[in-house]
Amino acid sequence: MASNAKPRPVSPKQREESVSPGFGHFKAALSTVLTMEIILQLAYVFEYPNCLTDDLSRADTTRGALLMVRKMEERGQIAPHDISQLLDSLKETGFLGTASEVQKLFLKHTDRAATDPVVTDPAAQPLNVTKSDSEKETKNTIFISFSFRALKKAENLKKKIEESLGAGTCWICTEGVGAGQGIADEITKAMGLAKVVICAISKEYTDSMECQLEVALAAELEKTLIPVLLDDVQWPLKKSDGGPSRMAYIFADMLYQKFFSENPADREEDLDGLIKTLKGKLGSPPNPVSRPNPVSRPNPVPPPNPVPPPNPPESDGEEDTMSTFIRELKKTGSFLYDKIQPIPYIKKEVYSVDSVFIEVGMERQDKRYNWKTLGSYHDIFPGEKGNPRIQIIEGDPGYGKSTLALQMVYDWCKEVSDSPFSRPDILICLNLRHLGGMKSIAQAIKQFALPLDSELEEKDVEQLIRKKGKNNIWVIFDAYDEYPDQHNEDNFVMQILKGKILSHVNILLTTRSSCIPPGLGAHTGRIRLTGFDDAARERYIRKVVTRDDEEAVQKILKQYNINPTLEFLCQAPLFSVMYAHLTHKGSMPHGISSITEFFGHMITCFLSHAQNKLSGADESCTHAALDKLAFEALTSKMQQLVWDQTSFVGELGKDSYKLYVDVGILVEEEETYTPLGEVAQLKRVVRFYHKLFCEWYAAYHLIERVKSGSFSFPENIDLYDLRFVFMFACGLDRARGLQVIELLGKRSDGVTSIMLCVPELKERSRDILPTVRGIVANDVRINSLESRLVQRSTIQLLELASQHEIPISKVRLYNSFSSAKSDGSSLVLHSGLCLPWLTSLQGLAIFTEFGREVTVDEWTGIMSYTKRCQLLKKLKFESCLLPWMNSFPASLGNVEVIWAPLRLGDECYKLRSGRWQNQSGEILSRGAYDTLVTKFREQWSESDWQLRRAERE
Repeated sequence: MASNAKPRPVSPKQREESVSPGFGHFKAALSTVLTMEIILQLAYVFEYPNCLTDDLSRADTTRGALLMVRKMEERGQIAPHDISQLLDSLKETGFLGTASEVQKLFLKHTDRAATDPVVTDPAAQPLNVTKSDSEKETKNTIFISFSFRALKKAENLKKKIEESLGAGTCWICTEGVGAGQGIADEITKAMGLAKVVICAISKEYTDSMECQLEVALAAELEKTLIPVLLDDVQWPLKKSDGGPSRMAYIFADMLYQKFFSENPADREEDLDGLIKTLKGKLGSPPNPVSRPNPVSRPNPVPPPNPVPPPNPPESDGEEDTMSTFIRELKKTGSFLYDKIQPIPYIKKEVYSVDSVFIEVGMERQDKRYNWKTLGSYHDIFPGEKGNPRIQIIEGDPGYGKSTLALQMVYDWCKEVSDSPFSRPDILICLNLRHLGGMKSIAQAIKQFALPLDSELEEKDVEQLIRKKGKNNIWVIFDAYDEYPDQHNEDNFVMQILKGKILSHVNILLTTRSSCIPPGLGAHTGRIRLTGFDDAARERYIRKVVTRDDEEAVQKILKQYNINPTLEFLCQAPLFSVMYAHLTHKGSMPHGISSITEFFGHMITCFLSHAQNKLSGADESCTHAALDKLAFEALTSKMQQLVWDQTSFVGELGKDSYKLYVDVGILVEEEETYTPLGEVAQLKRVVRFYHKLFCEWYAAYHLIERVKSGSFSFPENIDLYDLRFVFMFACGLDRARGLQVIELLGKRSDGVTSIMLCVPELKERSRDILPTVRGIVANDVRINSLESRLVQRSTIQLLELASQHEIPISKVRLYNSFSSAKSDGSSLVLHSGLCLPWLTSLQGLAIFTEFGREVTVDEWTGIMSYTKRCQLLKKLKFESCLLPWMNSFPASLGNVEVIWAPLRLGDECYKLRSGRWQNQSGEILSRGAYDTLVTKFREQWSESDWQLRRAERE
């Protein structure tokens, strides 16, 4: 049946020499005449494998046609010099009219008959490129596609862009076409050389066949497309008669830019947004590149889409499969890192991750559970400098875990020379929120890390990643805290983490600090993100928000300096980024004193934008359904935070759904799924822009449930994982917040959540004094392992207790003590926070890092702090060496001072009458102290403190 449709081998040299600049344009034109019926008939005649035929059948016409054209080219069924196989097959299947049309298109775009002989003599090839053309190739990095009816608007757009990016940056087809040159060939050549294609969309654009061909060609060449609206047209795009446009699919996941406002200020703002986007896409400004003399080359114009060489011999099949795997991973990776939106409702401000990435503070946990500062994310690199194979990157919400993961993907895809993340042979990034129910990592990679039209099967992926020794493979598991299967110990992620499978693969896993996978053991490293400091905040503002506007920079920074609460909140990069952008646009107030206030103002900015830009936008009666969906997702056993779009819209309603998508609170995505016994296909899903938004709306539903009077927390719920829901609930409705705290107080694991809620209650915090009394009656710990947010909330609860003269039984500082203010006003923690003196404090225990030697100044400051705490009865030091002093304070009132310098069970000393005495009552002499120092240093000789001391000496 198909003997006449077998591929005809062509040598690589023939392919290279015979590619016509117009062949790419022919392929684009061909994709517009292929209907789904023709596509499937051709697949049958060409004997395509079932999996490929299924992919074609499940795609829509536009995607199916583009995929079919690509597959025909790869299999030699169309070539720059010969399309006879395609024509024969069209005739064989009865599509005579289509065959005739295709033949005419081929002649039109390539100036060849359907079976022109291959030209092998370089001298026979026309050169048609002058020196000035060559110069233009180096400049025309932006191709502008437009309808000739909007010529003046397109020329104005070109002028404005070149005023910012330099003359000659843009190419439009009113220029550069010499005598005797075909417009189609010149368009194809110019697009092949361009980095970015701007689709200047006017009212006539979708009806123009030429524009449709240019969009299809850009998609085929995998160019970066930026839709720019020259008129206020409907989006998604439709034809002038209201019918669907083929372009709508290609632009489906893209964010458009506007360039039609009559208001000069708005128009200037729109232009600024476009220029920022272009700079992000283009990278460094284009510089002329020297080229060889065109006369010395048989074909000086590089083909826009060169035909791949024939399939290699079977012995090279594995290498070919690996090359395909890497190429497809990078293609999907570029889609991930190239769509960063700092403010979700500002659709026009989209960046590549490298354009907005600023390093956050990082710490690594050592073998003794102490946190040590890391200089750069480059130091995370597994396998380097003794780093473990599996590393967990943890941080509070909004601390940039996913952004960091995308930067690593960028470094690998772009092969950034100074980044160790460019070194792996394979790097795979999987967002775990999508992987509920996945049975294997190969299935997950196939569905989420490779294109839908991937040439690889799941078994190919399995073989590639299971092969040991040959390839350096990394996998990034992003957002473990949102992984629906995290409570299933047999899930494939836990099997990998525990080394049961793929023990040769390096793993990076990002998660909230409260959601660390259990039972991983000592072979796992831990990295903690500590957020933005002052310098990082300023670097981001200058790099992304204000650029060179020094006055605007100082205006934003001033707000951090005058508002300590804001400065604390903006250590979270998510909050800092949003505050900087919104403040620069004049949208954020300055008197913010809690997380709820901050988030509330941010949501208000989003919705205010919607009311200004969208007709009928009103949240007042719409989010009850959203609240319920968010709450049920967060409190279910499997936190499934991604919803099927159809069912979600059914629950929420079309108008509400559109509102939240338009303002960016909800994000639409496409993901693949595989029905039982079938091939992968696309479905549209929806999620919140960030998990914090889900927790915000869930808090509203919690308030309503508490109002009912019959609500209690199920025993299987992890209260700490829902802490932001409780915090938001307390800040939104302080009366109901008191009831939430009462419910938390009934659970033994609710104490930390209560402490986090205290700052949100503000003036109502005095109403929870009985609960506070119960908490401080037991030991209160401030641990270095805890986040700054938890430490800060703990300090605020202790201050509340002290202000109301509630006795505080004991405060334990675990590896968190850094120093003491000389005047005794506070103890400084390693986190940078301060524990002020507390009048009602009764006990204080300072457990320092192993082997630490306390200085005289530190001791003096602690003693001054002790004297301020009027009710203090007991002070204890552990695991540290206190300084020798000729005379200690003869009396600290009724305070009992205990010192345990060595491991538990060894010597313990008490301060009596200005002298240290051991358990037998013997006074510690200077000689005995020197012996103790030697013993102390020997016992803790491997500690960081002692290692540093040894280096100094």
